[in-house]
Amino acid sequence: MVTGGGGFLGTAIIRQLVKKSKNIKSFSRNFYPGPASLGVEQIQGDIKDKNAVETALKDVDLVFHTAAKPGIWGDYSDYYNTNVKGTINIISGCLKHDIPLIHTSSPSVIFNGTDMEGINESVPCASKFHAPYPKTKALAEQEVIKSTRHGLKSIILRPHLIWGPGDNHLVPRILKGAKSLRIVGNGKNLVDTVYIDNAADAHILAAEKLETCPYLSGNIYFISQDEPVYLWDMVNAILKAGGRPCIKKSISTKTAFAIGTIIEFLYKLFNIKSEPKMTRFLAAELSTAHWFDISAAKNDLGYYPKISTQEGLNRLKSWLQEN
Repeated sequence: MVTGGGGFLGTAIIRQLVKKSKNIKSFSRNFYPGPASLGVEQIQGDIKDKNAVETALKDVDLVFHTAAKPGIWGDYSDYYNTNVKGTINIISGCLKHDIPLIHTSSPSVIFNGTDMEGINESVPCASKFHAPYPKTKALAEQEVIKSTRHGLKSIILRPHLIWGPGDNHLVPRILKGAKSLRIVGNGKNLVDTVYIDNAADAHILAAEKLETCPYLSGNIYFISQDEPVYLWDMVNAILKAGGRPCIKKSISTKTAFAIGTIIEFLYKLFNIKSEPKMTRFLAAELSTAHWFDISAAKNDLGYYPKISTQEGLNRLKSWLQEN
């Protein structure tokens, strides 16, 4: 079963799973055309509902938990209920039915607002967060780790900046903001990304390895293209794929952080729910380096990105033109 099977990553995982098995289930709040087109059974439910989760997990042999509330803005309680309580419900069901779990986390759980270059999984979670998403994903990850010590069989993956055809988050955000986007900082911050099919492939490999090498249970793995790129070169490449002009104007990191601080204050003061164009967390992410050593994923899971960044951009361009 894939939680969030109608989402970008969930659907990509399902596409790979149906090549190996016909008995695949998707668990999401709504009905989605992606899993439907692949002939997958869709169970509609909310991961915040413990009974619904445990019922859905009956007769399931493996869970890929990709469902989460993403984004850089919103009420903390909404993020906590979905990302933490939802994960606790998934863990409870997996323990009850003795089901292995592949949990999708995020490198943002360790992001402390400074450059992170070539680091590995030994770096601890951040002690302070400027957004509810990374904080709640860190708490969820810690719940999985804690439960692994009590019998849960699991592997945690941290794919970074997933993109590609079908993206309903990162690519649309970049294309929509094309006219107002500004380079933050000097534009020379290297970052990792991961093409959608490679991210899905890592999840399948993790599941296969967890079955054959149970001693890997409890491990965490960064997943990427293994090819750090300048963030703003990548943004401009996505803009080019979408037929948009490249970004040339820039603002300093201090200015972006100050703008983010002011906007956050005003949004909270007037209880504005829409996502702001700048926040402190976003300013830090856009101006710092964050790329990772994926040696562990290579050695333990046999993960290597099959689709290159350039090939991925070619596929993205074709998809954007068609859609």
